Amino acid sequence: MKRLKKIVKFAVIGLTVMAAFMYLNNSSLFTEASDGEPLLLAHRGMHQTFPMEGITGETCTAERIYEPDHPYLENTIPSMEAAFEAGADIVEFDIQRTKDGQFAVFHDWTLDCRTDGTGEVRAHTMEELKNLDVGYGYTADGGGSHPFRGKGEGMMPSLEEVFTAFPEESFLIHIKSDDPAEGEQLAEFLSSFPEDRLEQLAVYGGDQPIRSLQDAMPELRVMSKATLKSCLLPHIAVGWTGHVPSACEDTQIHLPEAYAKWMWGWPDVFINRLEKAGTRVIVVAGDGGWSEGFDTMEDLDRLPPDFDGGIWTNRIDVIAPVVNE
Repeated sequence: MKRLKKIVKFAVIGLTVMAAFMYLNNSSLFTEASDGEPLLLAHRGMHQTFPMEGITGETCTAERIYEPDHPYLENTIPSMEAAFEAGADIVEFDIQRTKDGQFAVFHDWTLDCRTDGTGEVRAHTMEELKNLDVGYGYTADGGGSHPFRGKGEGMMPSLEEVFTAFPEESFLIHIKSDDPAEGEQLAEFLSSFPEDRLEQLAVYGGDQPIRSLQDAMPELRVMSKATLKSCLLPHIAVGWTGHVPSACEDTQIHLPEAYAKWMWGWPDVFINRLEKAGTRVIVVAGDGGWSEGFDTMEDLDRLPPDFDGGIWTNRIDVIAPVVNE
């Protein structure tokens, strides 16, 4: 009986010491607050937003926008300029492959929702896409009016045009397909860029194009569902020790707000550890299902005090003045 009591006593002591270590090693209470500002990522540049309720992958979001309070259309050069001027550190944009082997900067798989064209983007040449009106389909009143019709003619840029217009700005590029050949093609395009320019870029998308891009350019910061799982699942298992899994090094993490609390050391310790490992952490609102952003002051209130990680927003014009005041 005495031997059993001794074993239980040592087990309790051991568990207590382990719990204390896990707490002290991962508590942000003992981490010195950073003087840095949050990194602001403007999703689709400055764009027309819409209610997220009830949307699916088939929803034409251009047909349900809020009443416009600015003149910018997503994924256009003016929208990117406006986003950077508003205070964005990074602008996200989408790319689609064209019939003539270029990349068009456009969100949707097909043209029917936003433009006066029809069919898949990849069935058209870049020249043909340049003739479309990218503001044609937008309406805030169920089709009663179209405030941007005729104002988006010729405004769909190519990927090359974006980099010509912004030779020094930081971007997050979204490959919208799951075609591995698109990762290879993007790698070929980016391979001519110097190392310091590549450090300003990140790419995310389907598992297959991201894998082929990563194989061709291992130095580039990339993200996909596969890379997220390969990082975060081992981190949940061993992150309490302070160890950063190798899959979490030199990459990018889009961390849904709903899952952040499960990360060891959240927020400060977690972010600091990954930054030291060369990884950028961007927090996305909600569960990350539909690119929800921190778009209002009420949204920002849900972030930890003195948060200095990356913030995903659809309203850089609203958020930047608050964050940077």
